Amino acid sequence: MIAVFRLAFGCATMLCLSSCAPARVNAPSPHSRGSRTTAADSVGVWLTTGDRWALLAKQRPLLFATGSSDNPVIIVDDTKSYQTMDGFGYTLTGGSALVIDRLPAPARDALLHELFARTDTTLGISYLRISIGSSDLDAAPFSYDEMPAGSADTSLASFSIAPDRAHLIPTLKRILAVDPNIRLLGSPWSAPRWMKDNRSFIGGSLQPRYYAAYARYFVKYLQAMRAEGIDVAAITVQNEPLNPKNEPSLSMTAAQQAAFIKTYLGPALKRAGLATKILLYDHNADHPEYPISILDDPAAKAFVDGSAFHLYGGPIEALTRVHDAHADRNLYFTEQWTSSAGHFDGDLRWHVKNIIIGAPLNWSRTALEWNLASDEKFGPHTPGGCTQCLGAITIDSASGAVTRNVGYYIVGHASRFVTPGSVRIGSAVSGGAALANVAYRTPAGRHVLIVLNDGSATQRFDVAFEGRSVTHALGAGAVATYVW
Repeated sequence: MIAVFRLAFGCATMLCLSSCAPARVNAPSPHSRGSRTTAADSVGVWLTTGDRWALLAKQRPLLFATGSSDNPVIIVDDTKSYQTMDGFGYTLTGGSALVIDRLPAPARDALLHELFARTDTTLGISYLRISIGSSDLDAAPFSYDEMPAGSADTSLASFSIAPDRAHLIPTLKRILAVDPNIRLLGSPWSAPRWMKDNRSFIGGSLQPRYYAAYARYFVKYLQAMRAEGIDVAAITVQNEPLNPKNEPSLSMTAAQQAAFIKTYLGPALKRAGLATKILLYDHNADHPEYPISILDDPAAKAFVDGSAFHLYGGPIEALTRVHDAHADRNLYFTEQWTSSAGHFDGDLRWHVKNIIIGAPLNWSRTALEWNLASDEKFGPHTPGGCTQCLGAITIDSASGAVTRNVGYYIVGHASRFVTPGSVRIGSAVSGGAALANVAYRTPAGRHVLIVLNDGSATQRFDVAFEGRSVTHALGAGAVATYVW
């Protein structure tokens, strides 16, 4: 049994039985007696409970020491290193940008500082997905080059990112002022309608005769954003290519995506001198064969950085299948919604287990939830877009009051502490306890452990690291982040 010192300082002074077992403190060990605890000896703890008694709340610190225990043990192993993390965050939809941008300037700037600054009390979002053209969480569908019915614009003479200048670009610039290193991923929901075989924003496929023009469309978008001082580090080829029912949307088979990448998009970015990463798929984990089949094509793979996933279908472990097939390419988790009809406790447990812990355990370099912000009616959205998408925050359109929803705390347990460039390291639980966990070493040399009690009762356990341990307890469904 790993040596452990029995301390249970994780609970706040006002103890809630659903979140933590009763504290039992033994006499101080020789390790801590007679001297002040140093930062290296202590473990910071931040807690969220399903009943909302604690919401990313800082707890009394734990102390590393030696001793013995019969508790289950989570062993954190810094000698085992896996992927480097790019970040945690959300999609900044056009609707998100609108509801944030219409706040009074002092309230808006304070909110952006809370969301994007990196301190022990802010959220520290480090990665954002944005839509190329509209997503379904814009007030209306649009592209950057719409033409009258029966017309085409293969030279892209009418291309303009003007729709983004209303709210999205100003909001991005303010975010960059808070964090100049924020990473951006662009995803299209639809090509311009004149490029599609059904000439509709909903469904349809990209006509092969417009593949070259659509590749230049991506180039012009990236160049236009760069001219605004906004660098889009990566793009996905198509949001949810197997979902033709959203507004907007576009169907794209794996064969079509492979042909578009290897013959048009990849070469176009290369000719333009753009180092923007190309990501495949951007859809559910129930079809890992989609990205694998494209990566099996050497000509397409040469232009591809990795594959992107959602989890509205299939198991999160499918990402490891893609990793095992092409370990020289990266994985990214890019979207998961929380519903206005959901429940805080159930959503907290499921999302932390599958997205915040599960996606990195299955090699993802990002963990992104869906919409950053919405109004009190879960808008804006297109006429055929999502009507129940709950933002991480809700901003009341009349009063400007901000409500922090479950998605805020789901992401916050990682984004505040796991900085870009952190490396996932080994962590494993013994004793059969239902303690989902993932661990990191940050660029500053700190260690971060995220733990979810996925069981039905309060669980007491030890965290062991380099021969020393601490003891803590989590109520059923509670999540904690430990930092040392």
